[in-house]
Amino acid sequence: MIHRKHPKGAPRGIGMTSQGTRDRLVRRLREHGIRDEDVLRAIASTPRHEFVDEALSSRAYEDTALPIGLGQTISQPWVVARMTEAVLDGGSPDKVLEVGTGSGYQAAILASLIPQVFTVERIEELLKLARRRFHKLGLKNIYTRHADGHLGWPSQAPFDGIIVTAAAIQVPIELIRQLRVGAVLVAPIERRGMQRLLAIRRTEEGYDEEDLGGVIFVPMLSGLS
Repeated sequence: MIHRKHPKGAPRGIGMTSQGTRDRLVRRLREHGIRDEDVLRAIASTPRHEFVDEALSSRAYEDTALPIGLGQTISQPWVVARMTEAVLDGGSPDKVLEVGTGSGYQAAILASLIPQVFTVERIEELLKLARRRFHKLGLKNIYTRHADGHLGWPSQAPFDGIIVTAAAIQVPIELIRQLRVGAVLVAPIERRGMQRLLAIRRTEEGYDEEDLGGVIFVPMLSGLS
């Protein structure tokens, strides 16, 4: 059994005002195939209501995506859990990149499991909100950057895993180059008019793909705003 390091600053029981609701969400995720107990504990201990507008806080622990403004969404908890499981598959990464900070929820989940989380966001207003949430929750192992996600974070590469939270029209080769050999990039990729969640493992010769199923994400855009 792999024993993962739990970094300082990870959310342990922060804002546990809806623990029963969170536990029901965890049971639902387990019933729908999430098996990694560390990931389930991270979901249970991370206050998702802190990452949505107050008007939507009563829906924070539903297993559904929710709007966060500016045409973006906070991902469905099952998708967050599945992507996290996939990037952790086969090891205990020290350093992971997230492309598309959004609300900050996925980064917060990763931060409770991985010593260093690097996250880039092209929409500055969203990034400022996410930074405030990280500060409020004491998440000191998340490093943020206002940047075009297609470019990743080359100066911090190589990474032990990469999660992309927007749908690309093709496998992002520039991001794969920023992976260690053997590490996994998890991303929604357009295939024949549909989005498929792929786990893409870098190899010495190139990369291998595993299809994790159909998903719906906002498109991955270039440039800054």
